[in-house]
Amino acid sequence: MISVGLTGGIASGKSTVAALFENLGVPIIYADKISREVVALGTDGLRKVQSLFGNEVLDPSGELNRSALRAIVFANPKKRQQLESLLHPLIRSRSDELEKLAEDSGAPYLVFEIPLLLETHRYEDMDRVLVIDVHEKTQINRVMRRDNCSEAQAREILAVQSSRAERLAIATDVISNEGDEHELKSAVDELHKVYLELATA
Repeated sequence: MISVGLTGGIASGKSTVAALFENLGVPIIYADKISREVVALGTDGLRKVQSLFGNEVLDPSGELNRSALRAIVFANPKKRQQLESLLHPLIRSRSDELEKLAEDSGAPYLVFEIPLLLETHRYEDMDRVLVIDVHEKTQINRVMRRDNCSEAQAREILAVQSSRAERLAIATDVISNEGDEHELKSAVDELHKVYLELATA
């Protein structure tokens, strides 16, 4: 089974592309979804986050207050490293379980949708790396529209991510998402054929 790491900068359209692959029957492992699962109410992950950061990262119902946690780790790189050291092994373990299920299902290939594919070095485990690429200006406009924020805030978000050049440097496949939905779907359909051929080669 071939593994494809799917990534791209913020607002590049990663989730849209992942959904298009999913519509073609391809199993997708969503890193962000797993990262929410491992800190859901009642999990060992949430207890560990609470003991590390205190009750201020919980909301009144006892669930994780993501914006409070984000504010802490965004302001303190050391705290962010601590959080990553705590969560990444939990995320990896769950990801491995889902990969095994996909393999057992007989799927020819599997897509891992991982925003931090480069930063976490997970791309090194992949047979292919698919980067969804857009110009920085497009990203900024989309982030401003989506998050209802200023250009300065959007640039701040972009600044903490890997650069476009760094992502493209690890890519084996690139989809440009500057066009419309029809163009995006066509690009995914073409790559689907390529991956199926590689999987059966």
